[in-house]
Amino acid sequence: MLVRPRLNDFKLIGLYVGKVLIGVGLLMLIPLLVALIFQEWNAAVDFLIGIFSCFIFGLIMHISCQTEGDLSWLHGMFIASFSWLIAMVLGAIPHFLSGHFGMYIDACFDLMSGYTTTGLYLLQDLDHISNAVNMWRHLLTYAGGQGIIVIALTFMIKGTAGAVKMYVGEGKEEKLMPNVIQTARAIWLVSLSYLAVGSIALWITGIFLGMPVVRSLLHGIWVFMGAWSTGGFAPQSYNIGYYHSLVYEIITVIIFIIGSFNFALHWAVWTGNRREIYRNIEVVSFFITLMVTFSLATVGLMKLGVYPDAMAIFRKGFYIVASGHTTTGFATIYSREFVKQWGSLAMLGVTIAMAIGASACSTGGGFKGLRMGIIFKAFIQEIKKLISPEASVIVQKIHHIKDVVLEESHVRSALLIVLSYVCIYLLGTVIGTYYGYSVVEALFDSVSAGSNTGLSCGVTSPAMPVLMKVVYIFQMWAGRLEFMSIFAFVGFIIAAIRGR
Repeated sequence: MLVRPRLNDFKLIGLYVGKVLIGVGLLMLIPLLVALIFQEWNAAVDFLIGIFSCFIFGLIMHISCQTEGDLSWLHGMFIASFSWLIAMVLGAIPHFLSGHFGMYIDACFDLMSGYTTTGLYLLQDLDHISNAVNMWRHLLTYAGGQGIIVIALTFMIKGTAGAVKMYVGEGKEEKLMPNVIQTARAIWLVSLSYLAVGSIALWITGIFLGMPVVRSLLHGIWVFMGAWSTGGFAPQSYNIGYYHSLVYEIITVIIFIIGSFNFALHWAVWTGNRREIYRNIEVVSFFITLMVTFSLATVGLMKLGVYPDAMAIFRKGFYIVASGHTTTGFATIYSREFVKQWGSLAMLGVTIAMAIGASACSTGGGFKGLRMGIIFKAFIQEIKKLISPEASVIVQKIHHIKDVVLEESHVRSALLIVLSYVCIYLLGTVIGTYYGYSVVEALFDSVSAGSNTGLSCGVTSPAMPVLMKVVYIFQMWAGRLEFMSIFAFVGFIIAAIRGR
């Protein structure tokens, strides 16, 4: 029997959603400061409106929903999923006021794309937006990579036993420290440390490429944020191709591959366990599937004679496949080149790479390497059972930070999430095909949205139908939260309507 939520349940949810909104408002102070530094007065006003909107709604919910008690799993899951939606709507205010969006849904699309580290965008005239808006776009991907709930846990919520429910609801399960508050701060410590090193490397490279010092610094910070968060936003419409630099490409590849790894792996290496780099099942799975999908794309490119030599194939092909596999979405080619030059086979290689994605508990999306490793090990276990005597007990282990005995619950959970991803990939493909796009093109952008990648073959644009925009927003949202909190969100609404 469904139990209808009580008033105290709604108050608990409102209280913590209010905290998250206040956190989003605080984040907007950074692009506001940029607007003031560069005397972008219109942008400053836009962000002031956005900040006050977040603070007003957040404080109203925080004050009016004061209540005792801690969160249940259902509360935590619902808060995680609902917070992303309300943060999208309010965070889109400065975007829409900038004048670079035809519809408010387009601004919401870009916000969800940023929060979920997807990188698809509907913003118009990207090459001429203000520094403040560019800072906000990239800050969204950087903060979204850590998670907006992680932001709340870091700065807004202290000492609550319910924090772990919100943390897990955002698609994270592993704790780096004894509790999730310390874990959230450890995640930020890792990210901010890399931010300093990576931004400086890109800044210096930009100066050597002839960019002015300040502009090179901004681009270095923004590109690092897009790479580390596997978010794919870039300050120019030609993406990483704008820089025409092999060194810039190498640095960004290193950043987004490292950024795609599990935060638990980062923490293990930071604390001295460097053997984990080559023992971890996710790392092994990632490099195997990366080589397979890159080989598939290479065969497609060679068959069509797209590039003149092996070096050009490697430079373009590996970068795109690695960008897709880490769900980063950085590109060194124009979107329509996928269709007009790469062809179906190479596009299939990239699509499979995007669908698989990066690591669990990272900034990446997709099936995740851990689940691919679990499913592969489960196949090996079943084969061993078939060829072994009936009385034999087959024990299969995986290594993820520590040795773990593979159990049926692990396999069932992995298959459930993979099947859920397949369903949303198919949903976007069917909708895209309905509106007249070819199956290959519709599948490519649908997988890109659902896996939070951001590569596009030209389907994603301000001119695409509103329904496709809504479907892609749903895919980005569901894919980033990995479905469990989405199921809880739907269940809570059903209980509120039909429960007793």
